[in-house]
Amino acid sequence: MDEKKENLDNFIEVKQLYKTFHTKKQTVEVLKGIDLSVKKGEIFGIVGFSGAGKSTLVRCINRLEEPDSGSIRIGGSDITALGKAQLNEQRRKIGMIFQQFNLFDSMTVAQNIAYPLKLTGTSAKDTEAKVDEMLALVGLMEKKNAYPGELSGGQKQRVGIARALANNPDVLLSDEATSALDPQTTLSVLDLLKEINQKLGLTIILITHELEVIKYTCHRMAVMENGKLLEQGDVKDIFQNPQCATAKNFIGVYNKFRSDYWQEEAE
Repeated sequence: MDEKKENLDNFIEVKQLYKTFHTKKQTVEVLKGIDLSVKKGEIFGIVGFSGAGKSTLVRCINRLEEPDSGSIRIGGSDITALGKAQLNEQRRKIGMIFQQFNLFDSMTVAQNIAYPLKLTGTSAKDTEAKVDEMLALVGLMEKKNAYPGELSGGQKQRVGIARALANNPDVLLSDEATSALDPQTTLSVLDLLKEINQKLGLTIILITHELEVIKYTCHRMAVMENGKLLEQGDVKDIFQNPQCATAKNFIGVYNKFRSDYWQEEAE
């Protein structure tokens, strides 16, 4: 029982992860010994200012970026030790959604969602059924034959989410997925992610620089700055009692915006 609980509590486990980028002019150390544990079935948020290394970290988790050293385990499988064929198989269980949607403009909504299924050799009949299931899940059945250029930003992101879920992943990585959306659309997308988390038991890692997104959506969170995780824990605990300077700064700005807004409303 204890071993099973430990596996659930460390469903995603990152240990001493380092990543450096090299250019002709300089060497930039982007990740500096990241240690992170994410529980199975939770929504885990990572917040930080631009350049903190958040996106690099999440791209290392599915090895879109190759870390220099360290280990990444998902469900007991060491992602960093997998060969190309094994990694491609593992990636089917790791969905990802992006800030700029990354849809194929020349494909319909249905074709975009079907794309990862075709890569895995899924039959045409099963692909069509899965596409319809995903469209129903994200509330876009009427847009099945539309093209991305005909969709709003929120609808495009819902297509991105549907495509990311097509192969029944265990993990969903969200890299600033709401940053390009207006507040109302952001709220609807976050509500969808929360619904998916509850319905499918999906583990979600949500990267953002928007603290309100973390508070509204996540169970636990980490604060990242200059390539390091400075603090992690329950969202409520960090909001009530931030320990590191970066968290205090984020929450101070967040509270000031809220205070100024309500003061203006009262006047």
